[in-house]
Amino acid sequence: MKTPIFFSLFAFVFGWASVAAGAGKKPNLVIILTDDQGYADVGFNGCEDIPTPNIDRIAREGVRFTSGYVTHPVCSPSRAGLITGRYQGRFGYHRNPTLNPFDPAAGLPLEEENMAEILKKAGYHSGIVGKWHLGTHPRFRPNARGFNEFYGFVAGGHRYFPEDLIYPDIESVDRRGGWYNTKLLRNEKRIETDEYLTDELSNEAVDFVARNRTKPFFLYLSYNAPHTPMQATRKYLDRFDHIEDPLRKTYAAMVSAVDDGVGRLLDKIDQLGLAEKTLVFFLSDNGGARNNGSNNFPLRDFKGQVYEGGIRVPFAFRWTGTIPAGMDYHHPVSSMDILATIVGLTRLKIDPERPLDGVDLVPYLTGKKKGPPHEFLFWLNFDQQRKAVRRGLDKLVLLAEENEKGLYRLSNDIGETRNRMDSAGLDAKELEEGHNAWADGLEEPRFDPLGTWIP
Repeated sequence: MKTPIFFSLFAFVFGWASVAAGAGKKPNLVIILTDDQGYADVGFNGCEDIPTPNIDRIAREGVRFTSGYVTHPVCSPSRAGLITGRYQGRFGYHRNPTLNPFDPAAGLPLEEENMAEILKKAGYHSGIVGKWHLGTHPRFRPNARGFNEFYGFVAGGHRYFPEDLIYPDIESVDRRGGWYNTKLLRNEKRIETDEYLTDELSNEAVDFVARNRTKPFFLYLSYNAPHTPMQATRKYLDRFDHIEDPLRKTYAAMVSAVDDGVGRLLDKIDQLGLAEKTLVFFLSDNGGARNNGSNNFPLRDFKGQVYEGGIRVPFAFRWTGTIPAGMDYHHPVSSMDILATIVGLTRLKIDPERPLDGVDLVPYLTGKKKGPPHEFLFWLNFDQQRKAVRRGLDKLVLLAEENEKGLYRLSNDIGETRNRMDSAGLDAKELEEGHNAWADGLEEPRFDPLGTWIP
């Protein structure tokens, strides 16, 4: 991947002129989110055993964020930060919630506006395809939260083969884990399916774009893959006979299925002449998990941790004609910035009592603004009291249960192996004070954790 941060004057003038001309207009927004995908498991981050040509195309035709982060190292809180553009701890969303569909507290608080609710004010038609995981009670489900269309499931995971889907709805689940076996929803209607889950979701995403091409739209394509259970069809497994480890082979097949779907979606956007009108983001909801065969190298640790392997993710953005192709952007960015970017382009008003923590990235990518978009980025895994803060090239990690503190210079120690606490204690003190001040503005958890509902 090239690193043309200082791109040509022509590209700068053309790119910013395009943005200026489009300010206040309604570009389409597509977010492609994978689940538990490793940092190193895309070609644009150096993957060699799993080809991802279509995912790589987003980075090749746009920008690769080398320091792209999510706001939490596990699924549901990370998604809450993404969809609200705010640190989820500000509204007590610190953990994966109970999946109890009868609990009216376990979900994204109704007073917090999400992307679909915000974009509806500008006339957008919004659809989510795939995993929701922001509340299973009817009051929290997508159609009640601003989405015009929903095709997928409300829980935190799902089985991939249609013959496994035996429960008509989550309210019918009578055993722990049965929420993975529910039939898919089209809006609030249960439907029968006959294809591998990833292919079903890709089909629906392509169809959504085709049906809504004449109106401003927001598509949130939230793949379940490569989250467990590890399941893939022979079509995809046969591509990876070179991988001997069976877990890694299945994982590779699941990622390859996603890549096929991404390619079909990008092709449809291009065929319809929508490329210059459509922002396309790709990222994972957190780092690769220990149990799915993923690879976060050279990052340290996995999902659930506040070391880089839990929170730094594959992250790319394409906006044809505005964002120069093939750019590497090295300043830290966050999933929260996606909402702030589309709000900046559409000039939508945000509730002043709930300001966004994200930043509009377009001025930074086109060169109008210099320097880093964020002075600080913060993380808190509340239940385990794992904390982290990044400022510039430095990152402080605080692990209460392990009684561990670490200060790392990420520019030459991306793997967080050399603790600088002894030599840079003053820097660590400033970062810890900054984290404490940020944490003072957070709420206590609002709902019970995942494991508390046993039907």
